[in-house]
Amino acid sequence: MARTAFWIISLLIISALIGCGYFFHHYFYFALIGIAPVFLIGIYDIFQKKHAILKNFPVVGHFRYVLESFRPEIMQYFVETDTEGRPFNRIYRSLIYQRAKSQTDTTPFGTQMDVYKSGYEWIDHSIYPKQRDKSHPLPTVRIGSSQCAVPYDCSLYNISAMSYGSLSNRAIEALNQGAQIGHFAHNTGEGGISPYHLKHGGDLIYQIGTGYFGCRAQDGGFDEDKFKKTVAPKSIKMIELKLSQGAKPGHGGILPAKKNTEEIAQIRGVKPHTAVHSPPYHKAFNSPEELLLFIQKLRDLSDGRPVGFKLCIGKKAEFISICEAIRKLNIFPDFIAVDGGEGGTGAAPVEFSDRMGMPYRDALVFVYNTLVKMGIKSEIKIIAAGKIVSGYHIAKALALGADACYSARGMMMALGCIQALQCNSNTCPVGVATQNKTLIKGLHVQSKAERVASFHKKTMESFLELLSASGLSNPSELERKHINRRINLKEFKTYEEIYPYPPKT
Repeated sequence: MARTAFWIISLLIISALIGCGYFFHHYFYFALIGIAPVFLIGIYDIFQKKHAILKNFPVVGHFRYVLESFRPEIMQYFVETDTEGRPFNRIYRSLIYQRAKSQTDTTPFGTQMDVYKSGYEWIDHSIYPKQRDKSHPLPTVRIGSSQCAVPYDCSLYNISAMSYGSLSNRAIEALNQGAQIGHFAHNTGEGGISPYHLKHGGDLIYQIGTGYFGCRAQDGGFDEDKFKKTVAPKSIKMIELKLSQGAKPGHGGILPAKKNTEEIAQIRGVKPHTAVHSPPYHKAFNSPEELLLFIQKLRDLSDGRPVGFKLCIGKKAEFISICEAIRKLNIFPDFIAVDGGEGGTGAAPVEFSDRMGMPYRDALVFVYNTLVKMGIKSEIKIIAAGKIVSGYHIAKALALGADACYSARGMMMALGCIQALQCNSNTCPVGVATQNKTLIKGLHVQSKAERVASFHKKTMESFLELLSASGLSNPSELERKHINRRINLKEFKTYEEIYPYPPKT
């Protein structure tokens, strides 16, 4: 690849100049002095561990950083917007990198948004702010219903589901080591549990998708014995049953053939070097009642660890029927992960990404309100996902009804993702979303793990500072009335007015 090309090109140029100097004129030797700095820069790039893009693309990789230095001016017209219309790449991408690298994350000249534009949001502050005790550990939430024997104290901000296969082995290692350093949870994604998930001992949430990877029987169904063996490690703290995901709800997971290596195929129990398309539905259950019985089975087989399910809301009646079955059977999932239709970091059909699934804000409100109306919210925690990359995003999610949050995009970018949009092509230039061994070598696990931990810590601290500025002492005090949203030039409403709480029963 680029590193090999650098050595070959350098050798050819040096050999050519020496030859020309020997056979033609000694002035050619002076050219060697001219290219020496470039050669030394390339050697430094190859052996440094801080930047994957430079390690994988010596010398030429520096042009990327030159362009990046002009990004605020160049990229303002070529950016993705977040759910409030704020330029995501220009604002949050820089914020994520700054926090991951422990750099200054403040900005000059005030807000960079049009505060009178429809969709602008803000959180109420208080003239009597609280003084935050920075010596206290970051807050957690206990996940585990009254039927759970081993509840888990979960961080309010965790790594969302991204499988080994979709991500490289070093990316998985760095994420898990970051989780171990920062004391937060790492969701495995539906690709099963690899040695790289277990190497550093970070807390894991084992996700089971429709392919049942890690607990897959010969016929593609669920295997109890394999499940018990998979969840035996103590670092596995919770089990998440994936019904659907925001990137492609109603569509199974996708692993391109070029990323399905021998090792990944063995972990998943599939044929190597073939495209792996998970079914869009589960074989282990086919009704709300069967779903809950399966959740109970997973809890029993895992010695009482918390078990929940993840979904992107589609037909509301189907979720309501699950809640009715919960009351009927008196079987409580310990948590429900609500994934927004706007989420997703991997490959998905465009129509599914853009036009399928309820956005996370509406879905989160609907799930919370339904659980409250059914009288079962006290037993079930809610985890929200959907472009949650800042302290304000965490505050908003908790105000709407979440107990904790997931982040895929933020954690990937803290890991070193530059959004090259080559996740499904196996050519990720920074070694994050590829199985190309040459590109993977550019990702240094220890330094990237520290960046992931730093991003988590600084984002949580930002959230806690917002909380204190609002005059609140505890995350549980956040309510919809604390968040405001502009409706038009002359009108704004609180989230409580936009999304009223259900009547108290």
